[in-house]
Amino acid sequence: MAGSSSQFNRELFEAAPADVVERAIKEYVACSRGNWHPAFGGEAIFDEPLVGFAAGDDSIFQEYKAIIGDFHLTPGEALVRHLKSRMGSEVRPARVTVIAFVLPVAYSTRLSNRRETVVASIRWNYTRWYGQEFINELSRYLVSLLEGLGYQAVAPELADFYGWKELPGGLASNWSQRHIAYAAGLGTFSLNDGLITPRGIALRCGSVVTDAGIPPTPRVYRNHVANCLFYRGESCRRCIERCPVGAISEHGHDKNKCREFLFVRQKELLRELGRTPGYTGSYPACGLCQTKVPCEDRIPPAAGSERRQTA
Repeated sequence: MAGSSSQFNRELFEAAPADVVERAIKEYVACSRGNWHPAFGGEAIFDEPLVGFAAGDDSIFQEYKAIIGDFHLTPGEALVRHLKSRMGSEVRPARVTVIAFVLPVAYSTRLSNRRETVVASIRWNYTRWYGQEFINELSRYLVSLLEGLGYQAVAPELADFYGWKELPGGLASNWSQRHIAYAAGLGTFSLNDGLITPRGIALRCGSVVTDAGIPPTPRVYRNHVANCLFYRGESCRRCIERCPVGAISEHGHDKNKCREFLFVRQKELLRELGRTPGYTGSYPACGLCQTKVPCEDRIPPAAGSERRQTA
């Protein structure tokens, strides 16, 4: 396993906590065998990550209860639930920090998915499932690192209190990784509901909550959709054009139509195309709207300098 809490001590951590955590995450992604799979021909699943931090008492987490639903946990609630399950009492930490990380999908995988028009490439499918296993591994490592330094920590997506709620607009979790990443200054939302970061929209993300004090990352964007060309009024419709089932329109993302395609129609299409062998996981995954779009690997520049992905 890459990395070890023995590499760090509490004194070093308290002197520069953000630097220590960011370095630990980046080193783990660079060195862990979990970020490689034989099907990737010796290449990594994910490129170098982005790391951000948010204060647990940031008012944005209360706003999420109105935007997403009152079931969506604040960082403080998540840590309290974790400590209650561990200690049997509702210990309320004096401070709470969220550590968020974004893992950009590797170039070769993005390239393979650009060529698809109906279903995900096998590399993208593997990134969805084996990549998530690696995110779980990285999250556990980060929790272990923090606990080794004497702090409490939990990865909410791996906790027994993590869950989903059926809403009229579609399924919603009680811990949205994209919303956490937005709160930690890592990117803004897009027309297709993805997160556009400085490394683009083709990504997966994770987070850990801790009682360690780490300065928050500033949110430098003007609003929650500032990185999306469509919302800048620049007539971008590429994610709409890329969706094989019409689940994206100028009104946004139809989560129910998208889910029906992912869990039902995609499997039928794979059988019809004779491409079922090789895919893994409970559904093939998609990601077509995250590739061959101007925001695939960056925040798209203003009109006139847009580079259209065509490979």
